[in-house]
Amino acid sequence: MSTELTPTQIRSLIYNIRGKAVMLDSDLAELYRVDTYRLNEAVKRNRKRFPENFMFQLTEQEFNSLRSQIAISKPGRGGRRYIPFVFTEQGVAMLSGILNSDIAIEMNINIMRAFVQIRRLGLTVVEMKRKIDTLEQKYDYQFKIVFDSLRSILAPEPKNKRQIGFIQNRKN
Repeated sequence: MSTELTPTQIRSLIYNIRGKAVMLDSDLAELYRVDTYRLNEAVKRNRKRFPENFMFQLTEQEFNSLRSQIAISKPGRGGRRYIPFVFTEQGVAMLSGILNSDIAIEMNINIMRAFVQIRRLGLTVVEMKRKIDTLEQKYDYQFKIVFDSLRSILAPEPKNKRQIGFIQNRKN
């Protein structure tokens, strides 16, 4: 990756995990042009700077779910040998203090801008929902279908829940 990435391009590397916007250690390492091992080594040396709300390790289930969404290779096939760490916006900001290269500083500024864009987009959805509520109170029942449609567009997508356990095929 080049340091020419824009905040909009970096947004594609930000995931929502545990209700937080986070970035994978490997993506950050690539942006900062360091090995993932070196990035995590620097974090371990400065562990006091990274409380749980700045950085955490994914669970195996979270990692498998993320792996199915993006191209992360399976362990033992030239890919990761451990479950990755992820960094929140505050964790990324803290990284800039321990990775003090020109590339890290430049990329950190772009990453911070990407997090700001994500927050703004979230606020936009909230503002739109408020405006729809206000308009619905103002106009009569004939617009109900329009307001319901707008709400369904703004609602988060429901998570597909897979059924767990043995399912017997019944043949009648």
